[in-house]
Amino acid sequence: MSPATKELLQKVRMMVPPMLEKFHKGQLGRVAVIGGSENYTGAPYFSAMASARLGADLSHVICTPPAANVIKTYSPNLMVHPIMRETNEVPASHDPATELASPIIEMLHNLHAVVIGPGLGRDKLMQATVAAVIKAARKKSVPLVLDADALWLIQSQPELIRGYKECVLTPNVVEFGRLAKSVGLDEENLPDSGEEGCKKLAKELGGVVVVRKGAVDWISDGEKAIVGEGQGGRKRSGGQGDTLTGSIGTLLAYRSLYLEKQWDVEGNMDKAETLMLAAWGGSAITRECSRLAFQKHGRSLQASDLTEEVPVAFETLIGEKEESKL
Repeated sequence: MSPATKELLQKVRMMVPPMLEKFHKGQLGRVAVIGGSENYTGAPYFSAMASARLGADLSHVICTPPAANVIKTYSPNLMVHPIMRETNEVPASHDPATELASPIIEMLHNLHAVVIGPGLGRDKLMQATVAAVIKAARKKSVPLVLDADALWLIQSQPELIRGYKECVLTPNVVEFGRLAKSVGLDEENLPDSGEEGCKKLAKELGGVVVVRKGAVDWISDGEKAIVGEGQGGRKRSGGQGDTLTGSIGTLLAYRSLYLEKQWDVEGNMDKAETLMLAAWGGSAITRECSRLAFQKHGRSLQASDLTEEVPVAFETLIGEKEESKL
């Protein structure tokens, strides 16, 4: 492990709240995952469970009714809200997206972070609903993590998040290319290197944090860039990116508590630095989960295997604080 990685892990550790007697239910993290449709139930589950296994007190999934019925059978630990609807599930109305977004928007004041995209799909009503939620979240300064088909929405409407410095995007190589093209960065003016390309896209989007996933993960806010280069496994089964989004979601919740000084915090890290650290920390934990799971399962590794390694990865990389121990 490089000295730079050790330093970053120490800073992430500073941001993680201890488990103190004074904290009540929900105070150590309230995270919601918006996604999950008839054909996609695994992704939101993996994201929400990663969030929970990393320590969030309350982990929500906001999805469609068919998805909710399935996700509830996966785990009783998640709170599942069948609020979302696909186009074929609702009668025509004046503005169904606004109506559907309303109860989600009402929840925002009680959430530390929102993950949007796992299992969302590209149905027009689903996309319009989360667009309304993103607009409301910006007004309320709720931190966001956008992945998968939420990035499909952003490539057509980049103004939704442009300049919102409480937002993390987690594109893979294909999604990164689409986002770059959507803001006018083609192959001729997009640097080949992961670092410079990531930095340029983040800057074009007004300082959002971009996690450019790949052989190494580059994280940038357009001004600075850090690299997640921990060893991962060699199996590329679907769903591993959902562990990343859920992990970032919980670290963003911890970040909120750190910035509010809910305990005797170390250091004086600001919003910009801690946003980058939450994104980088999620990358580090996910890579360690992948490494641990691959050691056990090899070629048969599945996304669910990463879920089981989240607490192990946390303990290995970050470790529990003495104040949390009995």
